[in-house]
Amino acid sequence: MLTSKVAKRYAQGLLDFTNESGQTATVFSEMKDVVKIMTESEDLRKFFLTPYIDSKKKVEVANEIFKGLSASSRNIITLVIRHGRENQLKNIAQEFINKVEDINGVQRVVLTTATLLSKENIDQILGSTNLVNANSKFDLIVNVKPEILGGYILRVGDQQVDASVRSKLNKVKKDFQLN
Repeated sequence: MLTSKVAKRYAQGLLDFTNESGQTATVFSEMKDVVKIMTESEDLRKFFLTPYIDSKKKVEVANEIFKGLSASSRNIITLVIRHGRENQLKNIAQEFINKVEDINGVQRVVLTTATLLSKENIDQILGSTNLVNANSKFDLIVNVKPEILGGYILRVGDQQVDASVRSKLNKVKKDFQLN
């Protein structure tokens, strides 16, 4: 997923602030909560995206929803809303999480399969590639997309292994068209 420049800048500013104030771990945990809330609440997303609702009202609602968060987290949420960037709030929180994980050496691994796999199969796929560093921590996301027909697509950071049946069929189709 592409992240906007706005989200990257706000996340970097928040990271710089939390590093200086020693609150990175706390805000990291709270940003996970923000992402979860923004993902699960369709009504909240619609509320923040409504252009005719005043930013003061949006700040009030955000303060009520996120009242359990630290002052630093509430302040960044308020700042984002006051600058009219509330549509980027989830992206900013996710980008902050990504930046902290990068600093801590956590790899983000996305495995896409046609059907749900057992843990043994997932471990076997991860063990068969040198993209996943066995000595480091990684965050695994498993997506099921039947349209790949079979096999898997493994994405680690900016590298990808496409061992899906669909891509192999497309390659065969292309070879036939060329000959």
